[in-house]
Parts: sequence; C-alpha cells; structure tokens
Amino acid sequence: MKKILHIVSSPRGGASYSIQLGEAIIAKLLAAEPGSTVKTVNLVEQHWPHLEEAHLTSFYTPAELHTDKNREAIRHSEEAIGDIQEADVLVIGAPMYNFSIHSALKAWIDHIVRSGVTFSYSEKGPEGLIKKGKKVYLAVSTGGVYSEGPMKQMDFIEPYLRFILSFIGLSDITVVRAEGLALPDLKDHAVEKAMGQLQLN
Repeated sequence: MKKILHIVSSPRGGASYSIQLGEAIIAKLLAAEPGSTVKTVNLVEQHWPHLEEAHLTSFYTPAELHTDKNREAIRHSEEAIGDIQEADVLVIGAPMYNFSIHSALKAWIDHIVRSGVTFSYSEKGPEGLIKKGKKVYLAVSTGGVYSEGPMKQMDFIEPYLRFILSFIGLSDITVVRAEGLALPDLKDHAVEKAMGQLQLN
C-alpha cells in the first residue's frame, strides 16, 4: 500500500487536462497497489499564499522563538512539507501557462523549498533533505507539442520542476505529458496516448 499525494494546480476544474491526467495516473497506481490512499491538495481552491515578508521572517526565525503570528505565517509551509514527508508517491499536476507553471504551483514550491528544512549547503554543495525513496509523477498538459521539435526549447515546466524537486531530494521523477491539446488532430486522444506510454516503476 502506498500513500499518494495529488497536487492540483489547475483552475479549470473538471475541464482540466492536467487533473484528468493526474487522476488517470492515480487510477493506475491504485490498480497496481490496492488499498493505497490518496490525499488531494488543490492549490487554487485553497488560495495558496504567495510569499510575503511574514512568511520569510518566520522561515528564518528559530522555532523556539516563534510567536503565534510566526506559527500562523509558517502553517502552509509546515503542512505542505509534512504532506510530502508522509507520502510515498507524489502526482503533481502541471498545466502550462505562458510556457511555465501556474503561479499557484510556484507558490507551493516556494513554501516547500526551505533552507535547513528541505535542503542544506555544505562544503560538498547543496543536499536535499526530503526522505529518499519517494516517487514523483509530473502530469504535464500543454496546448502545443513541447516534448520534441522546435517548441522543446520553450518548455520551462519540465526542466524547472526536475531541478527544483531534485534540489530538495525528490529525484525519482517520471514526466507524463498530455500535449497538443490546442490541436484538433491531437487533443481528443492526448490523455489516452500519454497513459499508454506510462510504465510504473
């Protein structure tokens, strides 16, 4: 049995291809591991906060000196990092907006990438502190085709997410792409095609 964490960052609800793709990945995981549990965190519906001074101050204030105001400011970060630490598998929905990720997903990332908590620096360089052995599936949806061809260099989703997640210790990453969603000859079968190429590991 696995604990699966589903991160939703699309504001489109049931019309979202990244949500459909994420749910399809989860269905395949559940079929392979009956009895697994799923926790869904919808970053858009929960109005995930963008970093402000209060958050940053709290991040760099020692825990033993936290005031009630600090604890409230750090609440989202603590909850998000706790969710990741508890999970065995993460399924992260990442629809493309202006060639990159939705701002809600960026806000979540800003709350989970914390010096001394999820990464550290030493004379050997940076080290991710998230417990090893977790699997990440990125459910990426795009209007065009960015996995290959001339548009590949304009994809800032996969390179960024691979780097920043690996930076905190989440390095076992599989990207599942539903692409060509703005193209009539591709969109109707994009999710099905993506799932047909997915091999669980």
